[in-house]
Amino acid sequence: MIMEGKIIDEEKEWIGVEVLDNNSVEHKIAVEFDGEIRGHGQSGYPDKATKRTNKGNEYVEQARRFAQYYVYCERGYDTMQPRRIHPERLNAVRVAIAEFTESEFEQHFGDLYRQLRSYDDASADRAVEIPSAASSPDSVLYRKNIYLGLDQFETEFSEEAESIAAQHGLDLSPDRLDTISLEGGDTVDLDGWTAASRELGELADAADGDLSDGLQIAGVSSLHMAYLDDRGEEHVTDATEPFDREPDARIELPVMDTGSLEEFQKYVNHNLACQVRDCFIRMGLEPPEPFRILGYGDFEAAEQYKRLEMYPNYVDPAEERAFC
Repeated sequence: MIMEGKIIDEEKEWIGVEVLDNNSVEHKIAVEFDGEIRGHGQSGYPDKATKRTNKGNEYVEQARRFAQYYVYCERGYDTMQPRRIHPERLNAVRVAIAEFTESEFEQHFGDLYRQLRSYDDASADRAVEIPSAASSPDSVLYRKNIYLGLDQFETEFSEEAESIAAQHGLDLSPDRLDTISLEGGDTVDLDGWTAASRELGELADAADGDLSDGLQIAGVSSLHMAYLDDRGEEHVTDATEPFDREPDARIELPVMDTGSLEEFQKYVNHNLACQVRDCFIRMGLEPPEPFRILGYGDFEAAEQYKRLEMYPNYVDPAEERAFC
């Protein structure tokens, strides 16, 4: 894989990137600072997606994803859209979940575990009912959205974080943080917390510092699902989300044998590692060595591996074409 990038223009709201894809086609892509693609020109494929082959469409999408990632790496803008296809965020989620105790994992993912166990164990209580419109009980993908947060006092900037918080009048005493409750009517200075977090991030950027030690799971959605009806149409059930923003990762699993809770936690770790792999593969890049692994990761990527001959089937543990 030989994807190459170069910054060719910088404006107030966007950055121009020249990309050479794995089919030796040159692209010129304008990426806005929030990740939106403002413009995309290339001469190797038809302009309209409907006139391109499936393979051609994938090359075009690879170039766009790569351009977004390239701007993120070179300029630091949050251009990976949505966040749950961001390899660094996915890996931060993976590391946080791997460090959970069994009780912490059960607290966040016990509903998903019990739901999947219920297919083989009648004593396992289902967290959600399978819709009657589903074509079969097995035609369901179970989903949990995952959100990262930052414990500022677990970073190398803990003293600075305390000073910044004090400037904004925030009470960071353990008793206060442990007992605060929005449901109980406590007043929270959200603007103060937002400003303090932003200032800490700017401080870390200026010092070329690392906040990764403070990353943790801030919340997960309720269990929900996507399913097909008898006509093959997809439906997605509603979820309760802890935050009004894009999740940083999503676990999306078909009906499967989970094994024990400990085994399931290890499987979720592997699934997220495979999702990191999928991010790089679908940007046209070879994954870093730790993520050159086989197995099920992202559902959409798994479908593309089966559909497009340009890809080895990275889901298949016996695939011999991968990472040759």
